[in-house]
Order: sequence, then C-alpha cells, then structure tokens
Amino acid sequence: MAWHGERVYEMRVLVTGGAGFIGSHVADACLGAGHVVAVVDDLSSGKTANLNSAAEFHQVDIRDEAALDRVFADFQPEAICHLAAKANVRESMAKPVLYAEVNIIGSLNLLELARRRGTRKIVYASTGGAVYGEPEYLPVDEKHPINPLDPYGASKHHVEHYLSLYQINHGLDYTVLRFPNVYGPRQDPYGEAGVVAIWTNQMLAGKTPQINGTGEQARDFCYVGDIARANVLALEAGSGAIYNLGTGVGTSINEVYALLKEATGFQGDGVHAPAKQGEVFKVYLDASAAARDLGWRPEVSLAEGLRRTVDYFREV
Repeated sequence: MAWHGERVYEMRVLVTGGAGFIGSHVADACLGAGHVVAVVDDLSSGKTANLNSAAEFHQVDIRDEAALDRVFADFQPEAICHLAAKANVRESMAKPVLYAEVNIIGSLNLLELARRRGTRKIVYASTGGAVYGEPEYLPVDEKHPINPLDPYGASKHHVEHYLSLYQINHGLDYTVLRFPNVYGPRQDPYGEAGVVAIWTNQMLAGKTPQINGTGEQARDFCYVGDIARANVLALEAGSGAIYNLGTGVGTSINEVYALLKEATGFQGDGVHAPAKQGEVFKVYLDASAAARDLGWRPEVSLAEGLRRTVDYFREV
C-alpha cells in the first residue's frame, strides 16, 4: 500500500495501449481495483473516447524512447500492463518490418526504461491465437511447441524471451498472458481484425457479412471484461510465468455468426470468400494454469458477451 493525496492505493500502473479496445478495459479494471493509472497510446488505432477520465493520458509512440522516458520520469510506474502493439495477422504479412519495430523494439524501449526507472513488474499481453501456429493437440496448453505462422505471432513471442532475460539479468518481474480471441464493447468494427465487432456492425446496418473460408475455423472467444480482470490479477501473481487465457472451448465462425444473427435480429445469410493467408484453422486454449495460479476463470458466457456487445453497438 502507498499514499496518494488523501487515499490509499495499491500501485502506480502504466497501461500502454490504454486507449485501445482491450487496453482501455484494462485501464478501467486497474482503476476499479484502486490503482493509480497512466495511459500511453499513440492513437494510431486507439481512441480518446475510450479513455477513462480518472487516468492520466500521454500520447506517445512506444518507439519514441525519449518521449517514453519523460512519462516514466513524471509518473514513476511501479508496474506496467503492456498492451500497445500492432495486432493484425493479415497486415503483419504485408508489413513485417513495421511489426518488428513496434512490437519488439517498442517493447525493448519499455523494458530498458523499466530497468532504469525502478519499475518492478510488467504484465505482458501476448497471443495464444498466433504464437502456437497450427495446433498439434487441443486445447493448447503452455507447453505446446511455438510455431507462429505470421510475423505478428513471431513478434509477440520474441518479447516473451526478452522478459525472461530482463528478469534473470536485472530482476524485473513479469507475467505473460497469452490472449485468446477477445471480443466486446469498443472493438473496432472497421478494421480487418475482430469478426464479432465487424459482423455486429454490419448486421445492425442491414449489410451482408463476409465469411472467410468455410466458416468452420474455430477460435476461443473470450469477453474483454474477463481479460481485463486477468491483467489486474497478474499484477500481484504469476511471477516469471506464462499463462494462457481462454475458455478451453473452440467455437466455429459459423456458430458465432448464428449467435449474432439471433442477438441482432438479422435475417440474411453471409457471403463466403476465400480463406486468408497465415491464419490458423482451429485453436483454443487450456487456461487451467491461470485458474490455479491467478485464480482466474472466464465468467461471461459467449451468448451473454455477444448480447452485451450488440447492446453497445446499438448505442454508439
């Protein structure tokens, strides 16, 4: 515990990517847990509308070490929830250098500043959907071989190794959370990523959604509020460990389509298009280690989470 003004708080937490879809929910959850929060985001995909007014905001690109250092000097974070990243599988195939610059070099800037400025813990958002590649068995646990099929997955995994090195050599504590397919309010409905947001927006507008491939691709869909809660738990637990997050259940794209039709009242059928290069066909994650060590389990069912998402998009 420490004092800030007239109230007790738990930690000073810097949330990178905190104006983005998942990062803004993480910032909200940290504030809800009593932490003092600062957000770093370059607003390349994040939105000021997602920012919590109780958090400090710094518009900074994590590749800009000098600007980032000024944030560290001013805020003096005790912990970091690191979610800032380029995160589109298909874009990474076309722009692998950009993904290395932002996801690897940008993360190294954070690690170096954390080391120099005395930050004690980093919670790192990795990806369970992209680091493992095409699964050899399901559900995938943390011991599964790492065989990413795209530069996005490769860039996210590289940083996991650097985190281990910084703990061994500099005593910087960390927890890695490998995310499943995350959906919910604030997800961008206009990008290529986030099929739930894209389809919800199209269905509510009466437009015909596109289904890539057969639609039998399976993913582990997890509500964003559950993912945010895991980040808060990891601030104090899971030292030096890697955890999958997810439901342990694979849901096909066709099943999601059917559930969203029901939730939105949409009457049409989707149009099938060719499958996308670099995408895993089926992946879902064993999160039993997170349950054991972090006390984390998903609480929001897919049907309920989709209902909340549709309600959100009806209002915006």
